[in-house]
Amino acid sequence: MPNGAVGIAYLDGRRLSRCVLAAAEWVEAGREELNRINVFPVPDGDTGTNFALTMRAVAEAVRTLEESAPLPVVVRAMADAGVFGARGNSGMLLSQFLVGFRAALGDRETVGPAELARALREGANHVLAALEEPVEGTILTVCREVAACAEQAAARVAGLDVLMRELLNQATDTLRRTPELLASLREAGVVDAGAQAFVRVLEGVVRLLDGRHTAQLQAMTPASGVAAAARVEVAHDRDYRFCTEALVRGDALPGSTVIRAALRPLGGSLVVSATGDLLKIHIHTDTPERVFEFAAGWGVLQATKAQDMREQHRRLTEAHRKVTVVVDSSCDLPDDVIDRYGIVLVPVQVLEDGVPRLDRVEIDGPTIYARMRTGATFSTSQPTPGAFVQAYQDALSESDEAVALMLSGALSGTFASAQAAARRSGLSGIRVVDSRSVSLGLGMLALAAAEMAAAGRPAADIVQDVARLRERCGGFFTVETLEHLLRSGRVGRTRAFLAGLLDLRPILELDADGRVQPTDRARGSAGVQQRVLELIERRLDPRPRSVRFGVVHADAPEVAEQLCAELTRRYAPRDCFVAPVTAALGVHVGPGAWAVFYQVEDPAGAAAWNPAAMK
Repeated sequence: MPNGAVGIAYLDGRRLSRCVLAAAEWVEAGREELNRINVFPVPDGDTGTNFALTMRAVAEAVRTLEESAPLPVVVRAMADAGVFGARGNSGMLLSQFLVGFRAALGDRETVGPAELARALREGANHVLAALEEPVEGTILTVCREVAACAEQAAARVAGLDVLMRELLNQATDTLRRTPELLASLREAGVVDAGAQAFVRVLEGVVRLLDGRHTAQLQAMTPASGVAAAARVEVAHDRDYRFCTEALVRGDALPGSTVIRAALRPLGGSLVVSATGDLLKIHIHTDTPERVFEFAAGWGVLQATKAQDMREQHRRLTEAHRKVTVVVDSSCDLPDDVIDRYGIVLVPVQVLEDGVPRLDRVEIDGPTIYARMRTGATFSTSQPTPGAFVQAYQDALSESDEAVALMLSGALSGTFASAQAAARRSGLSGIRVVDSRSVSLGLGMLALAAAEMAAAGRPAADIVQDVARLRERCGGFFTVETLEHLLRSGRVGRTRAFLAGLLDLRPILELDADGRVQPTDRARGSAGVQQRVLELIERRLDPRPRSVRFGVVHADAPEVAEQLCAELTRRYAPRDCFVAPVTAALGVHVGPGAWAVFYQVEDPAGAAAWNPAAMK
């Protein structure tokens, strides 16, 4: 679609792809403005982020296609990516619009104004059908009136470029009227954020047509010149706590009527989106676990999310954060801690028979342990460069700087990849730190960094303090069998042979450089537990005034709980986290492994960690 072209008669795959990319960039440029004015259905300040991330998923799907991909291939990729990548209420509604858009275009290789008008109408119809409780003054209103404008104008306009400009004018007029239709918008003095996001899609396309499209959009003004007052708190009549989503894949998914009937009693803002064998559910509810139970009964549950909207709102109304912490999924921090501090998680990849799955998203520890016991083998791979860049972008959308803590660079290429991605991203304000640790050793460092960020500390200070704190951290771990560590090259074969022959279990730790080192050995499970407690007692002498513990296990919950109870009795720690080992680490340690990590919070109360002194 040439810049400044007049009288464009038809839309094909190549032209639509360029429109999608331009629209996604323009939405991304307005992300913060959209978040700022977000008051409906709840004032959680994430409409811009959710809509932009959904558009990004659509754009990435289009970008991977051949430049000459035909129109049916492009619209299919858009719809599938929209459903799979939908985020939040606004993203779910966008995905439904794309599903309807695709259905109307069918297998046409090119479309003109009349066909485009029908596709817009079908998209609007799908948005309406997806809503359990349609509300005027939202994206629904803009979609419907844009479709009506297209139907009226299709027969008289000279080309698609002229049609798009009329549609943008209509969308802008409708957007200005949204406060008249919705009381919460009127009280806040803003237009609807979801509707404005849709307008930005159209505006991005028109900018491309007018030759004003540019990739440098980060400091642009709000869409269409619609003024938006500062966001204020607005009470809403439905105060459900969790924004809940589930992604289900199945060959015999129930119809939307059945799904709605099952989920309607559980909450509000229900959106059901389906394409082929993929189902996406969005609902605001107080009982996300019940939603997941229903979803699991309809097919294979591939991803879930339950985001605390009240906590989101609380964080949003606080002072702007200077720093967001990024950490890889091997950190083993509980989800509620990650959500509480707004930590951004980058999933490591777990491979089974060469098929990658995202750690903590598509696979978990209990799943791989069950398969390991039947002889299955797994491997891991660091996050892709794109995953790092997306995490950095997400972090910088919420703060001025980002501190990324990664698992030990001596054990994995994740740290080096995170550094490389930061350099190549072109983003500023990213600091990547080698934790020289794993699991909750890494996780507790990330938590400490997040607490510093919440206190308003700048990134440079956080990095310095994390480096000092890192020297007062340590931990011990053991495995039920050395088979998995052997496979990953972590111990020598002679040591493994002797351990098996003498019925000895190794006690291992990470040295100051983050490498696995043998520390001791003991006979039997009870002997290992007692010896680890003795080692910790020696390491924490003199007794610190403030210490954190983290106990992780690979399918050994009883041992983990016993250790936490004993550590709590002895030290009265600030925290004692108990968590299952994430799948990405479970691959390397195998079932039955467990570890205890400590983090001395008070440097005046304990000597610095010196593993050499313990030999």
